[in-house]
Amino acid sequence: IGFWGIRNTLHGILFLMKVLARITLKVIIIGFTIMALPHFIPGITVEGFKYALLATVVLALANLLIKPIVSLITLPVNIVTLGLFGLVVNAAMLWFVALRTPGFDVDSYKAAFFGALVISAMNWVVSKLK
Repeated sequence: IGFWGIRNTLHGILFLMKVLARITLKVIIIGFTIMALPHFIPGITVEGFKYALLATVVLALANLLIKPIVSLITLPVNIVTLGLFGLVVNAAMLWFVALRTPGFDVDSYKAAFFGALVISAMNWVVSKLK
């Protein structure tokens, strides 16, 4: 069947469903990760799974909209530190999310740094899943 045929439409729908399933799985896994952070990192509190999912969505939006600008501004420092300054940017994003999200609090920058480190590690693990 041609370019606009039924086979291509079904293939596109199945591809979109697969992409949406991966995004949903990633949000849920990172939500559980944020929910688990208070058990491992003192200074981080989450009032419930609903707030952990909300923090996950806000973090994803912050990483989508704000982080590219901050990363561009801090690019020279990131180059000099061989990318390690990216961890500082991730911690700042997590702290920013905690300021804007009810039910999710980060008491110190140290807690934000280690929390962002754990979330980054889980993002890497999730990205390796097929």
